[in-house]
Amino acid sequence: MAATKEYPLLCLENPLLDIQAVGNEELLKKYNLKANDAILASPEHIPLYDELLNDYDAKLIAGGAAQNTARGASYVLGPGQVVYLGGVGDDKYAGILRNAVKQVGLRVEYRVDPDHPTGRCGVVITGHNRSLCTDLAAANHYDLDHLKSPQIWDLVKNAEFYYVGGYHFTVCPPAIQALGEEAAANNKTFVVNVSAPFIAEFLKDPLDASSPYWDYVICNESEAAAYARSHALPVAETDVPGIARALAGLPKANAKKPRVAVVTQGTLPTVVAIQGQDDVKQYPVHAIDAAKINDTNGAGDAFAGGFVAGLVKGEPLETCVDMGQWLARLSIQELGPSYPFPKQTYSASS
Repeated sequence: MAATKEYPLLCLENPLLDIQAVGNEELLKKYNLKANDAILASPEHIPLYDELLNDYDAKLIAGGAAQNTARGASYVLGPGQVVYLGGVGDDKYAGILRNAVKQVGLRVEYRVDPDHPTGRCGVVITGHNRSLCTDLAAANHYDLDHLKSPQIWDLVKNAEFYYVGGYHFTVCPPAIQALGEEAAANNKTFVVNVSAPFIAEFLKDPLDASSPYWDYVICNESEAAAYARSHALPVAETDVPGIARALAGLPKANAKKPRVAVVTQGTLPTVVAIQGQDDVKQYPVHAIDAAKINDTNGAGDAFAGGFVAGLVKGEPLETCVDMGQWLARLSIQELGPSYPFPKQTYSASS
């Protein structure tokens, strides 16, 4: 059943302008970056952004993990269905972001910071790997006051689904808690994406504080392993079904519906565990010709976009997973976390 009200899905995280370029091993070594990783920038990394722009024919793409997911969900659901919150600067790069999201009909309600520039993410592509180095800047100054302002809180009260990207645990955990509490109190749906291994390892306290409110938790196999390690789970870090079962079984504030844990594994099956059920399901990923793969940056964000769009549409869980895999498959054939136009319409995988 399709959503009938405006903006049933509200997303929160850190809007960024992706500065994306094909690099090389020398560039990675120069800035002490790993080929397939995601880190927050330190002072040594700041020159990377200008170097990408000046020396590597960089492309500017609307980014930030949950903004990618919100764009993906809006691609599926259409205009008037998804609103996204985060912090930007009062600069031309914020304008680029606003224009970029219009193509899919995504509404953005940014907190505009007069003192800090719009955040940037340097994306260094080597083969099918990508190294993400993020300077949050204005995104790092999002605050609870913006979320609780009358205009924005009206959007929160109106929405039935909340999606939070894990990178926001570095910014404003109270905003995440406020959305979780609102969801639990009103039997709404609260979805959290762990987003990166360091979130599970080094931001354990705010992550754990939000966990009772999770109706759905999404992560990949590396993030699942980091969670198992940091929480000393009694399962091997490679036991993805066991970790999924543990995530699903965490204590839950809203007992009216069981928690669902979803773990993606690239080309390996998507693992899904449901609270109170011993059986852990695995959904094979449909193969794609390697020659068609253009860029895997944002594949996980796209999966989350398709998956959450399925939730909003009231689809069965297996269809939501298939929608996530479908959108990820479309995304990796584009440059960056993008979606094809003319717009394609979901149909169930055979």
